[in-house]
Amino acid sequence: MARIRPVRPDDVPAIDAMIRELAAYERAPEAVVATPADLHAALFTGERSGTGGPALFGHVVEVEGTGGPRLAGFALWFLNYSTWLGRHGLYLEDLYVRAADRGRGYGEALLATLARICVERGFGRFEFWVLDWNTPALDFYRARGAVAMDEWTVQRFTGDALVELARRAPVPR
Repeated sequence: MARIRPVRPDDVPAIDAMIRELAAYERAPEAVVATPADLHAALFTGERSGTGGPALFGHVVEVEGTGGPRLAGFALWFLNYSTWLGRHGLYLEDLYVRAADRGRGYGEALLATLARICVERGFGRFEFWVLDWNTPALDFYRARGAVAMDEWTVQRFTGDALVELARRAPVPR
């Protein structure tokens, strides 16, 4: 028996562990510097977002096991906005199902739950990134109707470049 439900505070350690599993799969385990406290703050307090409330949302797949319920997967997402549509969209940051739990429909159930949220709230888009070498993920999403945005390239400021750009911001007078 499995169910999809919103993330609860006691899920944070299991989600943190799965984030690390995902990073290892994506060949970048050293890139994870977030802590369970960071994840908890983003999901439940908003204390580090500057928004006055949580800016990250999540759903988990909870399955009944021999030792009680356990988490088999998660989806973490946040809102974006399209100036062209004049509406919010949902940006899926990560979707992960543990290797031993794949092939049971959990990933599709998470996607469908997020799609339902989009439709119910009138969101105009449901977007995410997939690594270009991750053929299983690309096949999974495309089989469900996802369309690649090949004409767009991802741009990012991080580290020293981000700090330098911020330094150039004019000081209001």
